[in-house]
Amino acid sequence: MTIGTLLIVSAPSGAGKTTLVNGLLAKDNQVLRSVSYTTRPPRKGEVDGHDYHFVDLSTFTEMRTRGEFVEWALVHGNYYGTSRAWLENQMTSGKDVLLEIDWQGAEQVQREFIDAVGIFIFPPSMDELQRRLHRRATDTEDVITRRLAVARDEIQHVTEFDFVIINDDLEKALGELIAVVRASRLRVKRQQARFPEVFRFFDQD
Repeated sequence: MTIGTLLIVSAPSGAGKTTLVNGLLAKDNQVLRSVSYTTRPPRKGEVDGHDYHFVDLSTFTEMRTRGEFVEWALVHGNYYGTSRAWLENQMTSGKDVLLEIDWQGAEQVQREFIDAVGIFIFPPSMDELQRRLHRRATDTEDVITRRLAVARDEIQHVTEFDFVIINDDLEKALGELIAVVRASRLRVKRQQARFPEVFRFFDQD
């Protein structure tokens, strides 16, 4: 059994997932963010190897064929995937790993890691989601329309996750995300893996 906790965070584009995850990572140094591979081009300010591993379609396809991804998905016309070897190595060494992936990727990962903790970030309303996408000013109107259509479908999968956080107030939502992460470490199986000597002591009675 791996010692680290696998955390899956999903949300519609514009729901505030990245902001919340960044807030969590700043306050909890026990969590590592998994850096996904993607075929999409970098956005302004993004750094290869830090935000994503940016690869071309041919490279991504070869990695997928070799079975190097624990999950992969086509999202908004671009491919995304998570390295299986890196994920397993980090968790075996005791690190908690956080994946920012869509519901399709979450479904794939949860089939292989049944103890994974699924967290869905919910926007307070579709109107607010639309306003956030416009404020972000990174997409064309056509892309925003497509993202909203995809969001309506993504939200239908919220019941497939363990926790849902409504990101209406950022500080409140961040506090709830931190609480979920900390509580997930206290599950019996996880504590047994982290502190076997404690459980062996009590098994002597």
